Amino acid sequence: QVQIVESGGGLVQPGGSLRLSCVLSRTFFSYSVMAWYRQAPGKQRALVGGITEGGIMDYADSVKGRFIISRDKRKNTVYLQMNSLKPEDTAVNFCNLKSDTLRDYWGRGTQVTVSS
Repeated sequence: QVQIVESGGGLVQPGGSLRLSCVLSRTFFSYSVMAWYRQAPGKQRALVGGITEGGIMDYADSVKGRFIISRDKRKNTVYLQMNSLKPEDTAVNFCNLKSDTLRDYWGRGTQVTVSS
């Protein structure tokens, strides 16, 4: 029903910034949450942050104050601005849509590597 494509990952030095994009194949007028998750090497997938249809946002404690989620509904796109990156932010980042019927849709992920 929907295709999700993440982009914007790459290699960045500590303290640097990246902006990830999550593009949906169609507009959703009603959904539960659009969120970013990440999976670091040897770790389980963890929530980074999410935004509800009503615009309520929340973030994991590990990224509060450094990351911010935004959206452009006209472009069917959600962004994750990542600032003050740390080596522990190295992970594959996934975009997730939970529909109004509570079905999950996932992208394939984009790699973020933070290293000096």
